[in-house]
Amino acid sequence: MTDEEKHLWYDFLKNLPVSFNRQKVIGKYIVDFYCAKSKLVIEIDGSQHYEDEGLEKDKQRDKYLQSLGLTVIRYTNLDINLRFEDVCRDIYKMLKI
Repeated sequence: MTDEEKHLWYDFLKNLPVSFNRQKVIGKYIVDFYCAKSKLVIEIDGSQHYEDEGLEKDKQRDKYLQSLGLTVIRYTNLDINLRFEDVCRDIYKMLKI
């Protein structure tokens, strides 16, 4: 896990009253975090995700995951580092708890 993924996991997700999986395999993809109860995928994106190739791969990946009925939310490393409390509030709103 990246430092940002560790921060989100140890300082928020693992303490929630719903279960999250880290590095969950779904089809041919490995998602950063997955909550089965809420059908929620959380991705933490580094800079490579904002290059043309990364954007296209993420678009295809999101389309596949959404076809399975999953909601995909993405945050940048900067979001985690600079707006951590906002990210946590946003995720909490997406959970079905």
